[in-house]
Amino acid sequence: MKDFVLIFRNSANTDAKPSPEQMQQVLTKWMDWMAGIAAQNKMTDRGNRLSMSEGKTVGADNVVTDGPYTELKEFINGYIIVKTETIDEAVELAKGCPILQMGGKVEVRAVVTPDDNS
Repeated sequence: MKDFVLIFRNSANTDAKPSPEQMQQVLTKWMDWMAGIAAQNKMTDRGNRLSMSEGKTVGADNVVTDGPYTELKEFINGYIIVKTETIDEAVELAKGCPILQMGGKVEVRAVVTPDDNS
């Protein structure tokens, strides 16, 4: 088994103002999806959401800019870590992510350990 990070990407939409009921529906979908992965004993780390408003990027020569990716229209919303036999199995888990229904994307990346030569 190998660890894979599912990175949740979404577009910044400052006009979106979901109602409390809509937010609860979204939260329920996320919790159900994550519970399904955990029930399969494939959840390694529940991860965290990442801030859209508080972030800095440090570049070459210690140049600091506001925001994680000010020049991009997409941002990383959060992540979880799953344990599967193959990347294809991790991709199948990612296909159930609720962010896909909201126009977002899930990036699947293998976690490279010191003893991994890939």
